[in-house]
Amino acid sequence: MANSTLSRSPSHLLAPTPSTPIYTIDAKDKSYRHQYSNIYFTRLAMLRGAVEERAKNKWKDVDGSPLFVERVLDVVKSQLCWIIGTVYIDMPLKPNVLEDLSRNHSIPAPNPREKFYSSNDSVMIEDSSGRIKLVGAAVTKSRLVTGVIVAALGMETDKGDFEVVDLCFADLAPFAEEAPSNDETMDVDDSSQPDEYVAAISGLSFGSPVSADSQIQMLVEFLSGEAGEPEDQELASSISRLVVAGNSLIRLTESEDDDEEELKPKRRYGAPAEATFTPHPNHLLSEHLADLTTFLPVHILPGPDDPSGSILPQQPFPRAMFGEAAGFDTFRCETNPVWLRVGSGLDPPEHDDDEPSTSKVAGNTVRSFLVSSGQPILDMYKYLPTPPSTLVTMAASTLKWRHMAPTAPDTLWCHPFREKDPFVLRQTPDVYIIGNMPQFGTTLVYAGDKTEGRTTEDRPCRVVLVPSFLETGVLVLVNLRSLAVRCVQFGGPDMRSSKPKIKPEEEDIEQAITSNE
Repeated sequence: MANSTLSRSPSHLLAPTPSTPIYTIDAKDKSYRHQYSNIYFTRLAMLRGAVEERAKNKWKDVDGSPLFVERVLDVVKSQLCWIIGTVYIDMPLKPNVLEDLSRNHSIPAPNPREKFYSSNDSVMIEDSSGRIKLVGAAVTKSRLVTGVIVAALGMETDKGDFEVVDLCFADLAPFAEEAPSNDETMDVDDSSQPDEYVAAISGLSFGSPVSADSQIQMLVEFLSGEAGEPEDQELASSISRLVVAGNSLIRLTESEDDDEEELKPKRRYGAPAEATFTPHPNHLLSEHLADLTTFLPVHILPGPDDPSGSILPQQPFPRAMFGEAAGFDTFRCETNPVWLRVGSGLDPPEHDDDEPSTSKVAGNTVRSFLVSSGQPILDMYKYLPTPPSTLVTMAASTLKWRHMAPTAPDTLWCHPFREKDPFVLRQTPDVYIIGNMPQFGTTLVYAGDKTEGRTTEDRPCRVVLVPSFLETGVLVLVNLRSLAVRCVQFGGPDMRSSKPKIKPEEEDIEQAITSNE
């Protein structure tokens, strides 16, 4: 039985450390005069040391004592060796900007492809010296994408290809936060500590022809504790903050009536222009955000469909576009992606809840969250056959590769950084949230290749795929204490039930992800 008086569990936003990733584009990086090749050179320089160290440990006992060749073009035929470089996949079906420019525009362009891969693809590895083609079953099994930094063990064939027998990646970076001192990181059965949750949602899609107003209203009432049974209200009171991971508004598309514009009489000079869009969806979004921020800290990220820049990292929304919600300190506009440090526990800091603390809150567990609106994973989806690959394994692979957006800038638009690659993961978060996925999914990702015999010293990263709320009505909750995940679903196709459907903690679908998945 729930208590008669409920209070919301506190969580505290902590200030970034000197090593915390920051995805804000400063004045120094705002130039577009740089070549995108700088990103690849910088990426290789940043990850080369980690890949080399792990490859030496992995292959030190291999028969034949393979040599490390520093330049890919210095390999010797029929000699076992290993090399390090950046993966490039030559894909005939991949969009080509030169072909787009040379196309006869009187002929309509073909529809975009859902997948780029084909049997004619060629996998290569390159560094500053040149490029060499990778062949062998190990390459096919690894399911690589362009932009990954990898070490390849094998030998050059008579045809000039490099036949690979094994691959090695950087693996998980060191965790950003210290492990809980009580060793209860994954003890989901321990009830000595109160549960605190961070809620995540994506794809609200205000302005869509298919309205989800009823489900969104149920969501607001549930989070405020005004709806549901006492058990539901007790769960709602344990939610300490909400993350909105992109696609809050629907993408504006051309109307079917646009072709008839030429048939309309021309507007008289000086007459007011007709409105081509309505601000109503943004007003609705702002009203709901204002309701939520009165009792809950809210973080909102831009997504691929939102009125924001399309290149990564997307910069925060202007606060002014959210009306009354912008006046609350508990409302924060974030970059996409964003790194958040959240302290959980009952000991409040001496400052306001949503003013970032400069140090760890005494007695609290600090969790780091990496949140993305989903563009990198959806772009990788085009490179790989599904199955055997899944969106969950793709997300886990980015942690193993230490890079959250390897296909940028090849097929994923990003800013032309010159001196850094901000998408390199120098630290591993406790939770990796990815929004706007087709369906919910979660897993635990461990370091190394071991898939059995895990101990309490093996620390995982929780990967969570958050589906579109418009399509599924799903709100995802992440337990700050145990990292367990549960879903709350609002309504269904018939919307006959006004009670949220709360699913148990999703521990039965976990899978250990190895470096070759």
